Amino acid sequence: ELANTYTAPRNSTEEIITGVWSDVLGIDTIGIHDNFFELGGHSLLATQVTSRLRQRLGLDVPLRALFTSPTPATLSGVVRELETADAASLVPLDRGSGPLPLSFAQQRLWFLDQLTPGSAEYLVPFGLRVRGTLDTGALGAAFTGLVTRHEVLRTRFVTDDSGRPAQIVDAPWSVTPVVRDVRTVPTADREQAALEIMAAEARRPFELDGGRLLRVDVVRVADDDQYVLITLHHIVSDGWSSGILARELRELYAAAVAGREASLPELLVQYADFAAWQREQLSGDFLERQLAYWRERLAGVPALELPTDHSRPAEREGAEGDTVYFSVPSEVTEALRATASGQGASLFMALLSLFQIVLARYCRQDDIAVGTPIAGRNRAETEGLIGFFVNTLVLRTDLSGDPAFTELLDRVKDTALGAYDHQDLPFERLVDELAPDRDLSRNPLFQTLFVFQNTPDGDSWSLPGLMVEQVGVGGQDAKFDLQLTAAEADGELEAVLEYRTDLFERATIERLAGHFATLAASVAAAPGARLSELNML
Repeated sequence: ELANTYTAPRNSTEEIITGVWSDVLGIDTIGIHDNFFELGGHSLLATQVTSRLRQRLGLDVPLRALFTSPTPATLSGVVRELETADAASLVPLDRGSGPLPLSFAQQRLWFLDQLTPGSAEYLVPFGLRVRGTLDTGALGAAFTGLVTRHEVLRTRFVTDDSGRPAQIVDAPWSVTPVVRDVRTVPTADREQAALEIMAAEARRPFELDGGRLLRVDVVRVADDDQYVLITLHHIVSDGWSSGILARELRELYAAAVAGREASLPELLVQYADFAAWQREQLSGDFLERQLAYWRERLAGVPALELPTDHSRPAEREGAEGDTVYFSVPSEVTEALRATASGQGASLFMALLSLFQIVLARYCRQDDIAVGTPIAGRNRAETEGLIGFFVNTLVLRTDLSGDPAFTELLDRVKDTALGAYDHQDLPFERLVDELAPDRDLSRNPLFQTLFVFQNTPDGDSWSLPGLMVEQVGVGGQDAKFDLQLTAAEADGELEAVLEYRTDLFERATIERLAGHFATLAASVAAAPGARLSELNML
């Protein structure tokens, strides 16, 4: 049937699917022949759809199903075929039984913290410029509310008698913002003074066994103008968490100012419940299947030999990072999206293909592995929790044989969907399995990261009655040789390349950004062209 004619759901399954899509996509009326990706869906929203379908139907609908059956009519067919057997459910644990385990991701950060105590590499700072009269008492009360709601913000990471890490949840503590004043400094120097305080605080380490992995600093520049710095440790936070933090902070601050109760949904489980559930899940056949998939996919994966400007130090230790910003115009972005949806792929997959072509040309290799973060929240119960859920997938693509770009996109799509189906294996377990004797001068399994920012509520820091804008606090260490982060803003693509200054000169990375943008335009103009025909210069 024609996609532009509306057909109503015919049964309860289609009813549930269209309802879930409506919620996730923010579209009121969805017909059973409407295509999820043409309505603005992408892989992150697809994950939310599968987790909500699991909640509503009690079924594990694989993410791949949404790509292969992207309409409610076809997806309901898949649902009918699925068995109703589901994995262990995520439920609150009995907390009386002593210390709780860490999730695998937390365990890795704990281990890194033992190796290099006091490293600033895994701090997550948010700098905000707040104009207007800020009520610091209400701000403290709002953060105290967050700490009360989210156990992870009052968790201590300790070592048990056998030297293994465990987590202990403490009673809520009250957050008092540390207020500093630069109004005594001559007017011309105030901004600089404020930013220096922020940069220093954004790098001040946390003690993981202290139980307070959240700090709030306020730097007053004028009576109605201040900076607010929120710093968390990554062991209790990730990119998705920042959206939750911003949303709940807004409501808790408004409630504190108005002297009312905050209205926030009840949290049915907490992060420690997830950590215990994850460990229970990852065992036996399930673990074996996941490991087998990745063993096969990543067998003999070569290191990416990026031509560096400086020789690689023997140990990759707190490397300074710098960033180069660039953009891809909206008409190119739109053409890439259209090419992708023609292949049943997402814009993420098209951009990853481009990045892998650029890397292949720079490295003169045609077997390219790139890391990419995935939200790791494929259970609906975890959608509203602050915590460290994000996992890293290794996407390895074979670019040999001079394929057409559209053919390469098919390969990348296949790789990505396979990875999504096997995303439950934490990256940490993969490294233990595949790279036990690892080279300390580089990251295991991949050296470059590609991040496509489409997390919900990415830019929504706001406080009632105040003007809030996010500001960079600088001085973050580079975790990878090279990282490309892209996000859509008003139709065009805004991108940033972060690189290690001990390996690359800025001019080299600026040139690479130019090459990426040129290649994107070349593909947009001729998506059927072979890789050798695409222009990068």
